[in-house]
Amino acid sequence: MAARYHQQLTIALERLNQGLARTHTFIKRGENQKALYYMDNDLKELYMELQNIINIEPGEPNTRIGNI
Repeated sequence: MAARYHQQLTIALERLNQGLARTHTFIKRGENQKALYYMDNDLKELYMELQNIINIEPGEPNTRIGNI
């Protein structure tokens, strides 16, 4: 079961990395409006996908432990 979560996490991280690279390319080309649109829509979705995989739950008092 842990292997499945690791695989999902790896895929989500790779997709986010590709999205960041695309944003960088837009900015490098001076396509700032495209970059902003992409960040507000597609990149945000990729980040939320990654965030949903990582489950944050309380550990000891005043701590938070991230579980995969």
